[in-house]
Amino acid sequence: MSILTYAFIALLFVLLPAVVLWLCRHFPLLDKLGPIMILYGLGILIGNIGWHPAEMPVVQEIATNATIPLAIPMMLFACRFTLSEASLQLRVCISGFLSVFIAVVVGYLFFGKHLPEGTEIGGIMSGMYTGGMVNAAALQQIFRVEEQAYVIMCSYDIVISFLYLVFLVSVGYKFFRWLYGEHSSKVLTAEERAELEREIAEQKRNPYAGLWSKDGMKELAKIVGVTLMIVAVSALATLPFPAEWFMVIFILVLSTLGVVCSFFKPVRALTRSFDIGMYLIYIFSIAMASMADFSKLNLADGVNQILFLFIAVFGSLLLHTLFCRIMRVDADSMTSSSVAFVNSPPFVPMMVVAMKNKDALIVGLGAGIVGYALGNHFGVLMAKVLEMIG
Repeated sequence: MSILTYAFIALLFVLLPAVVLWLCRHFPLLDKLGPIMILYGLGILIGNIGWHPAEMPVVQEIATNATIPLAIPMMLFACRFTLSEASLQLRVCISGFLSVFIAVVVGYLFFGKHLPEGTEIGGIMSGMYTGGMVNAAALQQIFRVEEQAYVIMCSYDIVISFLYLVFLVSVGYKFFRWLYGEHSSKVLTAEERAELEREIAEQKRNPYAGLWSKDGMKELAKIVGVTLMIVAVSALATLPFPAEWFMVIFILVLSTLGVVCSFFKPVRALTRSFDIGMYLIYIFSIAMASMADFSKLNLADGVNQILFLFIAVFGSLLLHTLFCRIMRVDADSMTSSSVAFVNSPPFVPMMVVAMKNKDALIVGLGAGIVGYALGNHFGVLMAKVLEMIG
């Protein structure tokens, strides 16, 4: 009987993301919420309805520990680094990372230090607001933050990041143009609008269509094969270090090798790698959320967490605005890169369409790629900095 229970729980975690993705493609309201938010909600429901079979913790542990080491290199294979607009890219990245650094430190001093795992939470937030959810999940594996604290942080982040995006898309970008003294209206040509619409349509397509075809299975085998080799090399790289450093070294080497592999043409040709990695993040999300016990929720910690996140998001936006102005970055490049850092690259085309400025697309996507690549390293560094601050 226990084998059937193990299988049922595992299939639940594996198949529910597919159901949620299907629903998001067919119902606009659910698409606006996004699969991550829905999966966190389902996971919290599973973990708090009183259904706690003895096999559940084992499956949860395997799901959360196995998915992230596989997802990191898969998602980094898809990174496209380019030398075009290198100077502008460098400036927005320096501004973005510096802004998050200062905002997280300030938020930690006022609110984060009152949280039980404040330094680790600050490190996760730093990686999340320069990279994305994959970086947050990887850093959670490194720091081993309590499940409730991590799930609550991600739940609050979804709400705050949504409000941040609504602000930028509605009135924020116009305000920043006015602030920067850029009064010229942006007009897309028919070709530019068509290109952006194709970009958005590409993101809304079913990325898993054809995966089970002969060609799709061949590509999947290659992706898994390269990923497993990277995992093996990363594990070997931890051998000279003390056991307590295993996860830190393991994740950072994984991230580095994933970026290195993205420069090889055969790896870049694996077009489904990002989406397969993202599916593993979906599995991680529902499994991790199911580990949260909301009966142990501390309301005081919740208030400090919300305010910590709020300062990190909107404080980094304010500082990014200032630093980009000082470094002579235009308002639209500043806005698109900020969206890439806080919300992740898939949201950049939406922002670019609102601004009607195709030139900001490459800058925003480039900033997000750098964030994916360096977010884990930056998060570990920030946790150490916050620990020294005390």
